[in-house]
Amino acid sequence: MSTRPTSPAPAGRTPAHATWLRRIVALCIDWAASSLVAAFVLGGFDHPAYQWLPLVVFWLESAFGVALAGASFGQALVRIRVHRLDGRPLSLLRALQRQLLVCLVIPPLVFREDGRGLHDLWTGSGAFEIR
Repeated sequence: MSTRPTSPAPAGRTPAHATWLRRIVALCIDWAASSLVAAFVLGGFDHPAYQWLPLVVFWLESAFGVALAGASFGQALVRIRVHRLDGRPLSLLRALQRQLLVCLVIPPLVFREDGRGLHDLWTGSGAFEIR
């Protein structure tokens, strides 16, 4: 049985929190991808369900990405990793909760000095840069 380190940073170093620029770029990439997937599923942008389906796709894509790979599609492209403060990955339930709070918009905008928003505080997680 192999063991893998639980911390994404080398021993003794704390990973840097992701910058706001990276987070916003990742969010835009995820939203664009979710919008395109929703349009593809519905057969176009003019379907009545297109009003809400991109948000559902975004929620599920980002939550499953964070739970399974440590990052959504957009976060992976801009080199952001989401994990618990002790370095362990988020469970699927915690990832679904975190991303639901992101969908509500306000929790990510209320944050502490270290850049962790209410969604991160609620789930005991953080978004960190991959170096």
